[in-house]
Amino acid sequence: MRRTLLQILTALIVLAPTLCTAQPTQRWTEKHANDWYARQPWLVGANYVPSNAINQLEMFQAATFDAAINDRELGLAESIGMNTMRVFLQDQLWTQDSAGFSQRLDAFLAIAAKHHIRPILVLFDSCWEANPHLGPQHPPIPGVHNSGWVQSPGGPEMLDKAAYPKLEAYVKGVVSRFGKDDRVLAWDLWNEPDNTNDTRFDEPKNKAALVEALLPQVFVWVRSASPTQPLTSGVWHGNWSDPAKMGSMTKLQLAESDVITFHDYSFPEVFEARILSLQPLHRPIICTEYMARGAGSTFDLSLPIAKKYNVGAINWGLVAGKTQTWLPWDSWNHPYVLSQPPIWFHEVFRNDGTPYRQRETDLIRQLTGRGTNSATRSATGSTQ
Repeated sequence: MRRTLLQILTALIVLAPTLCTAQPTQRWTEKHANDWYARQPWLVGANYVPSNAINQLEMFQAATFDAAINDRELGLAESIGMNTMRVFLQDQLWTQDSAGFSQRLDAFLAIAAKHHIRPILVLFDSCWEANPHLGPQHPPIPGVHNSGWVQSPGGPEMLDKAAYPKLEAYVKGVVSRFGKDDRVLAWDLWNEPDNTNDTRFDEPKNKAALVEALLPQVFVWVRSASPTQPLTSGVWHGNWSDPAKMGSMTKLQLAESDVITFHDYSFPEVFEARILSLQPLHRPIICTEYMARGAGSTFDLSLPIAKKYNVGAINWGLVAGKTQTWLPWDSWNHPYVLSQPPIWFHEVFRNDGTPYRQRETDLIRQLTGRGTNSATRSATGSTQ
């Protein structure tokens, strides 16, 4: 008996490092995902870039990170009942100074928590400038929508397999640091992974294939850090109602995501059809991008539909600033230099904190049942 017990103890000692480091890499079950969602309030928020930042780098670099602006603008979000933000990170920030970046992200999460906001953090992004660089960012191009946004990782990193360990270190480092932090709502692993932009950006010709090969690894990297928050990557184009008509990237995103997220800037009947096409997956659904007034996607029409189906709703843009995303997409080809568009495309607030449309902010308060009463705000002269 003693010999057997000794053998067992010896075996456990030998296996201890493996037992301690082995982590679950499985997708959440439907029950786990739905139980998690049942504990959440109705999620409403915005894709947040502070008004002083043109992109993810400027938002979090030491020289331009501005806690006061974040505090003021997240206060505006709280005042209309928003309780989440979708916030983009960038791998070069971690590679350059992981400790400093972690401190600034921690400070941002503290500000968000002060305003009862739990962000979804986005790790990678396939949209826009394919050659991001640290340091000062160029000023906004006059009259152009989102003229300084950058990809993560950049094209050179995507092409160089020797750079992948740095990407892995970034993912594991950030998720290990914040993966059990209740201030974080969820992880969005890759924004629009098969978006290939257009010929203006010098990105790899086979970028979509490179991302499709890398994205499954990113899910493994994140799950190896055992986060307590769900993982997702949002589908954004194509047919989601028929698996036979889905692209391979869409199938991958839906198969790996713990909770389902999607983008839609269409008219409300299309928005509703998108939701219905995802319901057979029997998982929580969050729309992580919507609201483009000139394209037919509005708070007035889409947000009530989201509430009807208990779908989270995160619009693009909060406060008008250096991203210039109040300008429409057609500004890429026809900059609004000499004139302004007839209606704002994105954004909720003007730079001075006043609503672009009072009706919209009142509606968000009404539907969420949160925020500060607009009559009280008017009487006090406060925007917070």
